[in-house]
Amino acid sequence: MTTQIWLGLLGGTAFGFVIQRIGATNPNKMTRAHLMIESDIPKFMLMAVIISAFGLTGLLAVDSGKTVILPMTLGATTIAGLLFGVGWGLCGYCPGTTWAAAGEGRLDAVFTLLGGLLGAATFAHLHEYLIPLLYDSTSLGPLTLADISGSRLIGLGLLAVMFGLAIFAIHLLWGRDRHA
Repeated sequence: MTTQIWLGLLGGTAFGFVIQRIGATNPNKMTRAHLMIESDIPKFMLMAVIISAFGLTGLLAVDSGKTVILPMTLGATTIAGLLFGVGWGLCGYCPGTTWAAAGEGRLDAVFTLLGGLLGAATFAHLHEYLIPLLYDSTSLGPLTLADISGSRLIGLGLLAVMFGLAIFAIHLLWGRDRHA
């Protein structure tokens, strides 16, 4: 196996361990997060994005990483977000936590995983028909915070500040002490 595959396996295993420890593989804890009772999972997810953004920026700075910025499409993103949110709310898992929960032996996660794979297969089958409807007509082109701010570092700073403020607000508004 190549170094990239080993690094991917190591990183994925570490991330799976962390999401299991934070409770994101427990649909009851996930429901409590959706009901704004427990704040651990949303704060963890936002922090994971911040840390990943710094890591990716570092890799790009030393020419060790590669990104492909896809066009931002309002139609496809809106429908995908609705499907993602409804599926997450119904099942209690997002795609990453589904795999980790299935690895824990949770049977409901196995069925969620099968449903997700069926949905992905359906999308792949219909993709060519959906491009003119959902992609081409609502595309804003590739768009990033770096493009908006004019600098990769300023974009990273904006993301870190916005998500950091979101973590702080979630902590204040969803804190366990207020809803216990």
